[in-house]
Amino acid sequence: MKKIIFTEKAPAPIGPYNQAVLSNGVLYTSGQIALNPVNMELVLDSIEIETKQVMENLKAVLEAADMTFENVIKTTIFIMDMNDFGKINSVYGSYFNEETAPARETVQVACLPKNVNIEISMIAMK
Repeated sequence: MKKIIFTEKAPAPIGPYNQAVLSNGVLYTSGQIALNPVNMELVLDSIEIETKQVMENLKAVLEAADMTFENVIKTTIFIMDMNDFGKINSVYGSYFNEETAPARETVQVACLPKNVNIEISMIAMK
């Protein structure tokens, strides 16, 4: 059985999807971009600020499912420019304990929704 996870503390879906789905104790988040959940405007001041907004959106979704970043077992990071990897990694890494950090892949892509620079999705487990 699946349970739809929704919180007003993260951006509302802008298409036919949900913020996350919980199934058999496993949480699958949709990719988050740097939308401010209050006004649904993009936060693109710098790649670091953009990444922080993405991570805060994911934090809100995790909390809505009664989870934290400690529950995350896998992440996927899509970025527009691999040259931003170091800056992204620095912000991303601040949300995890390095010893228990999740598995991850980072992929450079040609384009992301709303022409953002980064999108991250997660899988977490209780």
